[in-house]
Amino acid sequence: MGDCAIIPLMKLAITQPYLFPYIGYWQLIAAADRFVLLDDVNYIKKGFINRNRILYGNSAHQFTISLDHPSQNNLIMDSKLSSDPESRMNFLRLVQDAYRHAPYYDAVYPMIERVMTNDELDLTEFIFYSIRETAAYLGVKTDLTKSSLVEKDPTLRAQDRIIAICKKLDADTYINPAGGRELYDQESFAANGMQLYFIDMQQDKVKYKQFAEPFVENLSIIDVMMFNSVEEIGELLKYYELNEQ
Repeated sequence: MGDCAIIPLMKLAITQPYLFPYIGYWQLIAAADRFVLLDDVNYIKKGFINRNRILYGNSAHQFTISLDHPSQNNLIMDSKLSSDPESRMNFLRLVQDAYRHAPYYDAVYPMIERVMTNDELDLTEFIFYSIRETAAYLGVKTDLTKSSLVEKDPTLRAQDRIIAICKKLDADTYINPAGGRELYDQESFAANGMQLYFIDMQQDKVKYKQFAEPFVENLSIIDVMMFNSVEEIGELLKYYELNEQ
C-alpha cells in the first residue's frame, strides 16, 4: 500500500485595503496563499486606508491621499479619491524630497509614480493596483482578490463574515493580524474545520539602515524599499511567528 498523499494547507488572510502599508501587512500577505482585501466594510476616517507614514527629516511624517467626501457611512468599495490630482502630486514631491538620496530610490520611485499617476478614482481599485504593483516589485506571488467579489450572506458580521469567506474560498487555515486576538476564537474556526493563527512580527529583527540613527520603525513599505534590495526585503518578510493565541 502506497504512502498517503499529503494535502497542502490553503492559507488565507483577510484585512482592509491600506495604501503602501507597513512591512507587517506585507508579512501577512507573504504568509498566505491567498489574500483578500476586505472592501465591503465601512471606511474608517482615522485609519490607514488612504494614509501612512514615511521618513522625512529622520522622523516619521504622515501622508494622506485626499478622498471625495470621505464618510464612515460609506463602504470602502464605495469610496472615491478626489478627482483633483494635487494631493497625489504633492505626495510624489514629498517622496522625492524625502528619499532622493536613498540607495534604492532609482529602482523604487518609478513604481510609486506609476501607481500615483494612474487615473483610477475608485479607492479599492486604486489600492488594489498599488498592492499588485508592490507585490510584483517584491516578487510576492500571493493570489489577491476582494471580499466584495466573494458571494456570502451580507448580514454576517465580524468573525462570522470572515469564516464565511474562508469557507467559500476553501481555506483550511486563516491567518489574522496580531491585533485581532480579542475578535476571534479558536473554537469557532475549529467547528468549521479551520485552523486560526495570529501573525506576530519579530520587531527586533525588522530593522535596517536608514539615513541616521535612531531607527524609525513601522513606516510605510516605501521606506523599506528605499533602503533595502528586493533580496533583503525578502529576508525581512520572513521575520514573523504564527501563533494560535
